[in-house]
Amino acid sequence: MPDTLDQSEIDALLAVAVEDDGDEPTPEYAPAARPIEREISPYDFKRPERVSKDQMRTLEAIHDGFARNFGASLSGFLRTIVEVRVATIEQLTYSEFIHSLPNPTNFNLLRADPLEGQLCLEISPLIVYPIIDRLLGGSSSALFIPQRPMTLIELRLIRRITDRALTCLTEVWSEMVPVKFSINEVESNPHLVQIVAPNEVVVVVGFEVKMEPRTGTLSLCFPFNVIEPVMAKLASQGWLAYQRPVAMKNVRDAIEESIHPAEVNLTAYLAETTITVDDLINLRPGDILRTTKPASSDLTLQIEGRSKFRGRLGRYKAARAFRVTQPATGDERL
Repeated sequence: MPDTLDQSEIDALLAVAVEDDGDEPTPEYAPAARPIEREISPYDFKRPERVSKDQMRTLEAIHDGFARNFGASLSGFLRTIVEVRVATIEQLTYSEFIHSLPNPTNFNLLRADPLEGQLCLEISPLIVYPIIDRLLGGSSSALFIPQRPMTLIELRLIRRITDRALTCLTEVWSEMVPVKFSINEVESNPHLVQIVAPNEVVVVVGFEVKMEPRTGTLSLCFPFNVIEPVMAKLASQGWLAYQRPVAMKNVRDAIEESIHPAEVNLTAYLAETTITVDDLINLRPGDILRTTKPASSDLTLQIEGRSKFRGRLGRYKAARAFRVTQPATGDERL
């Protein structure tokens, strides 16, 4: 075909151009659509986020329970108020986690059978030494924090704290997977410990431990390859099925254990009556006070000023005794 147009073809093209000379272009000659704007978020290949936000929220909920139980256990053991709360939870590389720790510190390598691999539990010297001072009878108000590795005696004392932490940790995790946490090794320099590759992703849960007037930190490090087999159970919907009621049995047991050695005052009342001040001044040994209570009726036993039981006076071996016969109502007269 020839490359030139004849007159009829030129006229046809001009006619089309005149008819379509308006605001709206013809579909054949419409400009290209504007590209769709998409939100772009940066992604650091050195720090891949392998744990979803839902799974991170579930881990936070699990360790909220651990913080409450551990705080109650420490309060009963140290006989003072200890507050433990989740401060941070984030994904890091193992190298970043290690370089964020002080040196020396209390660095514990843990096992979580039957999961394979090791975990880390680090307790800051800022709270370790006040706890040791408290165990030895000090007040820790003007305590100097030494910059040295812990002695064998100090390690033995702080082991009583870490054992309680692992017991609480086992309890909260066992609601989801059957695991048992135990200490594998204790180090003072975290830079000498290499449990995973430096660029391996770890989940670090940071806690704030407050024991007036001191505050310190506690960190739990979970390498992803250790908890990967149970990640499917960390969905928020699944975690609701594993949660206990607010009044959890282990909390009740911890409170019960802490109040067992507490001493209370018991008072057995024969009766009550009224006398004049003159009679009171003139009372002598052998005088008899008359009451309206029959001699055959039970006596009332009060505990810390509250009527709890009724019973009879007697003798056990060479000592006076009180035999409980029935509970007492709180509003009955003595």
